[in-house]
Amino acid sequence: MTENNKIRVLIIDDSLVFDRFLSEALPKASSNIDVAGYFMSPYDALTKIPVLKPDVITLDVEMPGINGIDFLKKLLPRYPLPVILVSSLNVNVFDALSNGAVDFVKKPDMSRNYTTQLFVQNLCAKILIAFRAKVRLPEPPRPSLEPASPPPADSSAASKEGGQTHFSLKANNTLIAIGASTGGTEATLEILKRLPADIPGIVITQHMPEGFTKMYADRLNRLCKMEVREAQNGDIIRPGLALISPGGDLQTKVVRIGSKYTVKCYPAEKVNGHRPSVDVLFHSAAEAAGGSAVGIILTGMGQDGAEGLLHMRRSGAYTIGQDKDSCVVYGMPMVAHRMGGVVTQAPCCNIADIAVKYLKNL
Repeated sequence: MTENNKIRVLIIDDSLVFDRFLSEALPKASSNIDVAGYFMSPYDALTKIPVLKPDVITLDVEMPGINGIDFLKKLLPRYPLPVILVSSLNVNVFDALSNGAVDFVKKPDMSRNYTTQLFVQNLCAKILIAFRAKVRLPEPPRPSLEPASPPPADSSAASKEGGQTHFSLKANNTLIAIGASTGGTEATLEILKRLPADIPGIVITQHMPEGFTKMYADRLNRLCKMEVREAQNGDIIRPGLALISPGGDLQTKVVRIGSKYTVKCYPAEKVNGHRPSVDVLFHSAAEAAGGSAVGIILTGMGQDGAEGLLHMRRSGAYTIGQDKDSCVVYGMPMVAHRMGGVVTQAPCCNIADIAVKYLKNL
């Protein structure tokens, strides 16, 4: 940060028009931000980082010659700076997040002034968060002594046999609700990859723009043992299925119909500045499932989900909060913990085992 306590932002995008737009718009939108410079070439930017000393980098995911993922692999081991991805609707954004980027924003339609104004406001907010976030480098893959097995022909529920735990009837009737924001795409993936294929039904609210939630669900579905898909209004929550709340203009909550839990995705105002909101999900889980629920709050800025998790705990649910050291941003779990909504606090890598142990003892 500069002596005048402003965050220095380095912009990398192959569009000169977009570079100039951001370099003018960001300081106007936030008095806390200075633009250290902008570059159309990631390689040029890399050579200037020691001189410009940026605090945060904004990075286009797709650029000629080198994509954002390859650039992150070169950048972060040398300069572990928080990077915010600026992306069109592109699945590569999740690969970039897994390679150390902190967060992302959806690129605006430059022909629509209203869209660009919202984009700049959103990006400024994420820059302020990223400045205080932890940059986590991906662990290098461990060499395997066994030959790699071929991938399954498809990732449908029918192809995901194995990895069964055989939970009790009471556990199978338990609802799992997960909420996350900044850093949550990788935290949620880390948890879900460690859960068995027949895990009780899960609903996940991750702060994310419209369109990206579908791609994120598809990504999780490829990498996890259970079926994962974007939630649709009226979906039945069942064992072996994880539903991702859709981004956009909808809130998602749990509704009990008879002995079954379903999701309701409906147009509504933002709650805590978010749509979908973790608080909406957690409050509904408390009302619908009471003590037959597990609530998990993960990394993220702010307090969305904290009151809802407290409501879940007071309704008899078992609640877990991600600990400070493993969070990219220790905001939402911190507030939930201070309010008394967290029964157990743990590193992200342990949360799946804690949840499974609890469910096995039901």
